[in-house]
Amino acid sequence: MPVQYSEIQELLRSRADLHARLNLMPYDGTPEIKERGAKKYLYVRKRVAGKQTSTYVGAYTEELYNLLLRNAREIREIRKSLRSIEKQLAEAGYSEDELSINVVNNIAFAHANMKMNIYDQAVLEGVATSFPQTEEIIENGKVSGITATDVQKILNLKHAWEFILDRDVVASRSDYYMLSHIARIVNEGFFAEGGRIRGVPVTIGGSSYVPPLPNELDVKDKIQEIAGEDDEPINISIKLFLYCMKTQIFLDGNKRASVIFANHYLISHGGGFLVIPEKEVPEFKRLLVKYYEGEDIAVITAFMKERCWKTIES
Repeated sequence: MPVQYSEIQELLRSRADLHARLNLMPYDGTPEIKERGAKKYLYVRKRVAGKQTSTYVGAYTEELYNLLLRNAREIREIRKSLRSIEKQLAEAGYSEDELSINVVNNIAFAHANMKMNIYDQAVLEGVATSFPQTEEIIENGKVSGITATDVQKILNLKHAWEFILDRDVVASRSDYYMLSHIARIVNEGFFAEGGRIRGVPVTIGGSSYVPPLPNELDVKDKIQEIAGEDDEPINISIKLFLYCMKTQIFLDGNKRASVIFANHYLISHGGGFLVIPEKEVPEFKRLLVKYYEGEDIAVITAFMKERCWKTIES
């Protein structure tokens, strides 16, 4: 039985990884070329609800056409793999009830606190909304007197939290691909490719630390290394958060993506959730700058475990 459970968990992780990859695909459909006069244009064609649809992509170029072909081929391969996984899960007798009760309870706990968590994250980002305003944005998608940028940030946080609290996603690995997808969600409406690794220099306000340009392979390996450590889930979660923050992997949204990514790991291990409460934001920012500039990670880790970690028992 333990072996079978382990196999089911691995299948669930693979399924969630494949769904995340599908979500990162820029185009879904078969490429087609349409001619108008002397010019050619590229579209992608797919069937939706029994009807054939055609979506414009751009003016024809050989490079774009080959990209669409590769994209379509990869999507077919992913869907084929998903069908195989679903078949294996069915043969193993999988049902949602077989997930760890501790993890299921942790998902419910995080759901119950999601609005307050989003509000606290918005405060950390400098979003000027009260809790009632944040709640109204989450529920209705808008509120008067708040900038469109702040509304978008809060809605993106909502979508990112909903994503990581999906049961299949909770069962997936906390890896670079998961982080990239989270970054793409929190940057929606601000950057076309918000989940792509940063390729330009950045500085950090209030700190002399200048993060070097990240290397994708190094980032993947480091995240895998931290997630694979033999340590308590809360310690690993904080390490993931601080590493992603200090590395400044993306052009923007690093705090938002890092907090939610760390929570994906922590919730998937039944360890509660991690959020910087409004009243702790000034001290957290002070300790974060000191960590950037070389202070031992143990200092900010102790602070976060004491002030920012919430569990069902606490």
